[in-house]
Amino acid sequence: MKDEVLKREELIEIIKSLVAEQVEAYVREHEIKAKEFSLLERIIRVEEELKAQREIIASLQREMSARFEAVDKRFEAMDKRFESLQREMDKRFESVEKRLLFLQWFMAGGFTLISVLITIINFLK
Repeated sequence: MKDEVLKREELIEIIKSLVAEQVEAYVREHEIKAKEFSLLERIIRVEEELKAQREIIASLQREMSARFEAVDKRFEAMDKRFESLQREMDKRFESVEKRLLFLQWFMAGGFTLISVLITIINFLK
């Protein structure tokens, strides 16, 4: 009976050690697989986030292009306004120049007439 008890105890110890070894091996194997799985999940999340960032950047680029086009249109409108203002100012300066030219000739004629009259008056005395 003692031999049976010893054999039984030895068998139990052997079974416990074998089970423990198998459990450790199983845990090690699945721990590596679990780490690989978590890494794959992280990679997938990062790829999805990159895709979302690319979409956001593309939409921002479209919005910026639209805004730049609007700004370009505004500048073109301002250029047209400045050109029309420049034409109007040129017309005004031309009219002022004509008036000044007329006044210049009028004054020159007036001074000439006055000097001729003074000369005639002095010559008749």
